Amino acid sequence: MTARAHSFFRQLLAALPFAAAALPSHADCSRDIVVPVSTTGVSVIVSNGTYSGIYPEIFRSLGPRAGCHFTFISVPRARQELLFESGKADLLVPATRTPARDVNGIFVPMVGHRAVLISLQSPRPQITNAQDLLDRRDLRVAIVRGYDYGEAYQAIVRELARQGRLFTEVEPSAIARLLYVGAVDITIMGPTILAGAINRETRVNGMLDRLRLEPIPELPWQQTGVYVSRSSLNPDDRAVLLELLERAAKSNVVMEGFQRYHRPEILAESVRPR
Repeated sequence: MTARAHSFFRQLLAALPFAAAALPSHADCSRDIVVPVSTTGVSVIVSNGTYSGIYPEIFRSLGPRAGCHFTFISVPRARQELLFESGKADLLVPATRTPARDVNGIFVPMVGHRAVLISLQSPRPQITNAQDLLDRRDLRVAIVRGYDYGEAYQAIVRELARQGRLFTEVEPSAIARLLYVGAVDITIMGPTILAGAINRETRVNGMLDRLRLEPIPELPWQQTGVYVSRSSLNPDDRAVLLELLERAAKSNVVMEGFQRYHRPEILAESVRPR
């Protein structure tokens, strides 16, 4: 982890006690809370068996106050989704709110967020909407398997796959490398996610300064945060977790974490207060 990241997490931890002070001291979880995670920007960082980032640090700080212990498991993003859907995971984090996920969990929004088209700077004409992207059949598009930004995103992905232009990877760092060497032309994801991957990937040095961000209307601002399982948790544990997460959301610690870590131009296109 970089010195900047260490400094950021020290500041994050310093802010968390203010949120913890408002938590009820009598609450207790009846068992460990199971949280499968994969590296997602600065929200979650998995490295050599350690778990850090905005959300793991929030859970570690606020959990003891609420009588809850969180057990993290490293899995690919698509596996996170499957475990949550099947009731084998208690939380899905971080996650954009979608109707499909609402079936399996209760959503607690933390920040506003959107996916955009991301490429390297070039003289290529700007892409203005989804149809424009689909019509430019020379452009190869990469996504992370398991990411979901809503129905319009899924429709774009299906059509790109039908056209034979879609590349899928299990983690953002793989996509950063593909963009860097020119193996793909565009990715679709939140800019903070790709920026976090670039900061940790030594093989793409200088890439952050070359990013081109193109919002399109089919991928609007949405809410992102944490899903709490409807099926894996008993009602008391679910209530404790929902209160814990809502308190953290009101403290604005997640937005402050993004602001400390990312450049203003990256945040302006991808993250804002809930």
